[in-house]
Amino acid sequence: MKTILFLIPTLGGGGAERVLVNLVNNMDKSRYKATVQTLFDVGINKEYLSGDVEYIAGMKKQFIGYEKRYAQFSPTFLYSKIIKKKYDIVVSYLEGPTARIVSGCCDAQTKLICWIHSEQQTMEFAARSFCSAEEAENCYGKFDKIICVAETVKADIESVFDLNVPTDVLYNINEDAEIRARGNESIPENLYSNEINVVSVGRLIHEKGYDRLIRVHRKLLDEGMKHHVYILGAGDKLAELQRLATENKVSETFHFLGFVSNPYKYVSKADLFVCSSRKEGFSTAVTEALILGIPVVSTNCSGAKELLGFDNDYGIVTENSEQGIYDGLNKILSDAELLKYYKKQAVIRGKDFSKEKFVRAVEDMFENLY
Repeated sequence: MKTILFLIPTLGGGGAERVLVNLVNNMDKSRYKATVQTLFDVGINKEYLSGDVEYIAGMKKQFIGYEKRYAQFSPTFLYSKIIKKKYDIVVSYLEGPTARIVSGCCDAQTKLICWIHSEQQTMEFAARSFCSAEEAENCYGKFDKIICVAETVKADIESVFDLNVPTDVLYNINEDAEIRARGNESIPENLYSNEINVVSVGRLIHEKGYDRLIRVHRKLLDEGMKHHVYILGAGDKLAELQRLATENKVSETFHFLGFVSNPYKYVSKADLFVCSSRKEGFSTAVTEALILGIPVVSTNCSGAKELLGFDNDYGIVTENSEQGIYDGLNKILSDAELLKYYKKQAVIRGKDFSKEKFVRAVEDMFENLY
């Protein structure tokens, strides 16, 4: 039986955290002993870990600027202080701080993997958790394998770093049967309007582009397209986004529902899902919308065309701009038949995301390390 450690900053409400829990819960327990360790013991997703997955908690509170604090110490020192046991495989399940720590492993028998979830785009951005660009490239170069969640993420990391490390793509794992089952649960009566209801799931941060979505919503309303928008998620931009909604006089039609433990029951009853993100990896929320058979409009961020088709086969991929979001929503909201068509296409595409298929692909990757 192989022992595998997955190191991640937290098990918060993000997509990568949810996917990691899905993965370790479903791995073959007769072949793998999975351990999840966090730098900080915070996050809603830790309660969903299966009882047969070991959890090693980090510090009780996450502090701002921890990346810079950690950068004062060498990767080797950090690894020796944070990772207390020997494992066959150690995985940094996000780029950045945990990648720097895992690269400090000095045991030649331990295989090291880095899971990259989002595009880095520039060396400056990729090196933000490291002492320098040179150190970042050196640390990533110490891994035995780099896994990317989308082809676009793979192309990006290969353009930023000059690495002699095998790099593969493995799509995210989703609990497809559970998502559909939880999607059948009821939501508060009269929550949604009698008009077209558009939903989005994501943290309230700059990268998710909800400021753009508010302005697009205002413009579409001005043009007579009646619809409501519902955002499921929490984050530090809430007050700013609420002010923007007030300034645009859409507080009655642009709704912030906060973080919910079961977003699927809200998504499944919406007419349309929108991803307005400036930046994504391989969107878990878009994947889940497809599993639930909900039409999708998404900006052309990483993984969007792999999910929705390179010719808008299963959903609409727009230019990654405010104008692009407007064009995509305007197109589908003004054409009832197109909305029906993409609902059918979403159902077809959603069937591709079988949990078993993706778990087996990850396990095969682990076996091929040896």
